[in-house]
This record gives sequence, structure tokens and C-alpha cells, in this order.
Amino acid sequence: MAGHKFTRREFVAASSAAGAGLAIVPANVLGRSRRAPSDTLNVAHIGVGGMGRGDVQGMSDAGENIYALCDVDERQAASAWSAFPDAKRYRDFRVMFERDADNIDAVVISTPDHTHAVAGLLALSLGKPTRIQKPLARTIGEVRELVAAASAAGVPTQMGNQGHAQTGTRQMREWYEAGAIGTIQRIEYWTNRPIWPQAIRRSTEAHHAPPWIDWDLWLGPAPERPYHPAYAPFNWRGWWDFGTGALGDIACHAMDAAFWTFDLGTPARVTAESTALFPETAPASSRIEYDFPARAGRPAIKVVWRDGNFSPPRPEEIAADSPWPLESSGQLWIGSEGKLFAGIYGENPRLLDVDRDRDIRENPPAETYPRTGGVYAEYAAAAKGGTPAGSNFVEHAGPLTEMVLLGNLSVRTGRELRLNPTSGVILNGTDIPEEYLRAVARRSWAG
Repeated sequence: MAGHKFTRREFVAASSAAGAGLAIVPANVLGRSRRAPSDTLNVAHIGVGGMGRGDVQGMSDAGENIYALCDVDERQAASAWSAFPDAKRYRDFRVMFERDADNIDAVVISTPDHTHAVAGLLALSLGKPTRIQKPLARTIGEVRELVAAASAAGVPTQMGNQGHAQTGTRQMREWYEAGAIGTIQRIEYWTNRPIWPQAIRRSTEAHHAPPWIDWDLWLGPAPERPYHPAYAPFNWRGWWDFGTGALGDIACHAMDAAFWTFDLGTPARVTAESTALFPETAPASSRIEYDFPARAGRPAIKVVWRDGNFSPPRPEEIAADSPWPLESSGQLWIGSEGKLFAGIYGENPRLLDVDRDRDIRENPPAETYPRTGGVYAEYAAAAKGGTPAGSNFVEHAGPLTEMVLLGNLSVRTGRELRLNPTSGVILNGTDIPEEYLRAVARRSWAG
């Protein structure tokens, strides 16, 4: 059956998608030299409230200079502006790059999902090392654009799924490869998200945008709509025009360790069931199955995702009078000889068999995978010409995010998706609405 196939021409129009009119060229063509590890980076942050505030502090704690802070919301930005009074302040990242690109050494993007791609593509077009919060982008098309742009630019990149740089993720892989649970068979994920409204319709109430927020800039490339507090500053995640729901919020964290350990790649089949579907918002809860075919060194694997406080069946190792699930959000790797539990970031892994868990802690396997100084130190080192970040766009973050977003595509269409795991082509996707697959920018942002 003919499939919906994304062409290179569709996805490599990076600078026009960013509204910048700039060609992407490799960093060496721009004359950028490798920085000495002792050099301090001038870091520009786009989106500095919420998680962005933590990213600003993280780069500062890593010893880098907070050179510029950009946010469309003065209230959200107030804490960062107060903590870093010498940093330049901007509302529009396009203006920031136009005026200050020569002084910026690295970029961190922590905006809502719908502006990840336009900001990231512009930063990459200027040859800047680029870090983007998870998920890498809102749609599969934008993910592919960012991967192509990062590959063409040849600069360091990192997605903000911090667990990939932490010890727990490495322990999980080392324990598995040491035979702690036998051969992998199935992986279960669950989360208490959404913790924001979903399964709702657009309000008809009229609101004026408050004076501290530039609503037109907040919308960025998204379709125009009147301001409403149902969207900003926090509840945007549940709206398809702006966010990616519970799956986009958590799965790039939770699924990361298994995606890396088992080289999951593209599934052959994705199928979803959910509570009632709404045209503009994600459902209140969903259950999504991903079926990954066998690859060299591992069998076929079924991955099951649950959100909205659904949890998997109680494992036999957990007594009936003990709490289950062990945490409100988590992951469970089920093998032929045991089970491994960890938090959504891969933190605090444990074997459910008490004796096996005690043994692996008393006799841990060799540390096969080098530890890092944390996600911000890892990005800073990469931006200075050091080892590439583990969750870089091309090799890891892009494929991981694309796999995750296939779940949302199955939810929104209400259908099973069948894919070619080698090419990534959706074999039964010829009639999927184009706006589900790639963003269509407003005219003022379309280049």
C-alpha cells in the first residue's frame, strides 16, 4: 500500500521555516573554531520562566556566562532577570539574533513546544550550538527539520531529557547487559500526567492579553487565536496547537533509557485507545502500544504507555498489601528472569526480586558507560568542542522524539499505525491530515 512519505525537500527548508531567510552552513565554514575547555560560553536563553528558569540556573552553575535572556512574558521572566541583571533582555528571539548573534556562543531553548522548531532552526542556521527542551518539537515534520538542520550545520546539540546524562540510565543498561533480568520481553510506562486541563473545548469567553505578555509573540508560528488564560503561562501542554500532551511531556524522559539500551528505532505498529477525543486538546487519558520488531541481539519488544493515572498490572513480586504502583510515574522492564523498576528519568533503579537487587548492589557490573557531570556540564563541554552530548539531535534525540510522537498520531487519528521500521514510512497514512504531521506557520512566520 502506498504510504505517506516525507521528502527531503519538505523537511530541509530550515531557515524559511524559522522565518529567518538564512541558509544553514557548517560551523567550520563560518570560521568558528573549537573553544578551549577553559573558555566561558556566552549563553543565550529563549524562554526563561518555568523549566526555562531552571535551565538558566543550570548553565550558570556549570560556570557559563548568562549573556542574554529572551521571553515574551515579563512576569515569567522576572526571576531570571532579577538573578542575572547584567544579561541582555529581549522579547523576540529573532531580534536578539539579528542584533547579538556575533556575541552568542550557545543557545538554550525552553519555550512551549510550538516554538521549539522555529527558534532552533534559526539558531542552527547561524551555526550556534543548540539545546532544546524535550520534546524536540511538536510534530514529526519539525523533528525531521531540526535533525536535518543540525546535521547540515555540524554544531553540538542536546535535547533537555536530563535523565540521559544521569547515572541511573547508565546503570539500567549495565544491569541489563550483565543479565540481571534475562532477555527483555516487555516494557511498561505510566504517569500521573496530565496535571493540566485536557479533554476540553476552546472557551468562548473574551479576555484581553495582560500587559506583561506579548500575545502575538507567544503564539509565534501557531494559528492565530485570542488570548485566554487557558493557554498561558502553563496550561498550553494539553492543546494540540501548542503542546504534545502527557506523552510529549514525559515519554522523552521515561522511554529514553530503553530506546538507548535496546536500540528501539522505529516501531512496526502503534495502536492507541483513549478516553473521548476532542478536536483541539489531548484526551484525559490514553493507553498506547508500540511494537518493535526484533533486531540483532534482542527479540521483538512490546512497549506499553499509560497516562492519566492508569497503571500496569501488579507484578507478582509486589505483595498484595504493598502499595502499587511504586511511584505515580515510572517504568518497568520485564525480562525472562526478572523485572527492573525505575523512575521516569531512569533514577533509582531497582530489581523487584529482593535477593537479585541486593546481589547487584553488592557486586555491581563494571561501569561500561562513562558518567557525566550532569546535563548542563555535558552540553557546555560539547559546545566547547568536547564529546558530543548523548542526547544530541541527530543520533538520539530526533529519533527518540519521532518515535514518541507516533503515539500522539495514533491517538489523534484513532487508528492503528503500520510502519516500515527501516524507512520510517507510515504505510497506512495517506489520508492523515497534514497539520498532524508538520506545522503550518502563520503568514508572518512563514518566511
